[in-house]
Amino acid sequence: MDRQDGGGLKMAEKDLTERGTENSLEGKGKDVKGKVKDAVGGLTGDSSLQAEGKVDQAKGKVQDAVGKAQRKLDDNA
Repeated sequence: MDRQDGGGLKMAEKDLTERGTENSLEGKGKDVKGKVKDAVGGLTGDSSLQAEGKVDQAKGKVQDAVGKAQRKLDDNA
C-alpha cells in the first residue's frame, strides 16, 4: 500500500483520512440525533426515547473520537 496517487498521498493514508472524516461526520450526526431524541423524550415524558437519545449521543461521541484518532494517525504518519 505504498502506491502514490496523483496528489502525492499514499493510498493508505488518503483512505485513513477519508475514513476519519467520514467517522467524525457520522458521529456528529448521531450525537445531534441523540440530543434531539433526548430533548423530545424529556418534553413528552417518554423516558424510553430519552434513554435512546443518550445512547445515540454516546455512540456518536465514540465514533467522532475514532475519526479524530484516524486523522491524527494519518497526520503523524
